Amino acid sequence: MQGARRRVLYVSLYEGLAIAIVTLTLLAFTNEGIASSGGLAIGSSAIALAWNLVFNALFERWERRQPVRGRSLARRVAHAIGFEGGLLLWLVPFFAWWLGVSLWQALLMDIGFLLFFLVYTFVFTWAFDRLFGLPAGVE
Repeated sequence: MQGARRRVLYVSLYEGLAIAIVTLTLLAFTNEGIASSGGLAIGSSAIALAWNLVFNALFERWERRQPVRGRSLARRVAHAIGFEGGLLLWLVPFFAWWLGVSLWQALLMDIGFLLFFLVYTFVFTWAFDRLFGLPAGVE
């Protein structure tokens, strides 16, 4: 599976699971109800979806120009850090606005999610590549 179809499947599976995880986590650790927790999860997923499409397209374009093919551990770590670092810049203001908290409080909350999603992104991408193969030109 290649190209846009591969990216759409990747993002759909990744974000669907992420919405469930974020909603349940917010329900467990905040005073937010299901509507607010689910709304924040869906809103942050929409932001992540847009970022994911842009970031992965750029990352794969960079990857195709590299002399060494394949996704080494270092390349997978760089992918996860690059994705999550960029996402942090978008989600902190969104969390602050949605929850009515300071940017500092939103940053602390997002750091918790970031630490989880660094591992989640790495494991999910590895499993996805194992199930569906690498993108063309990366093998």
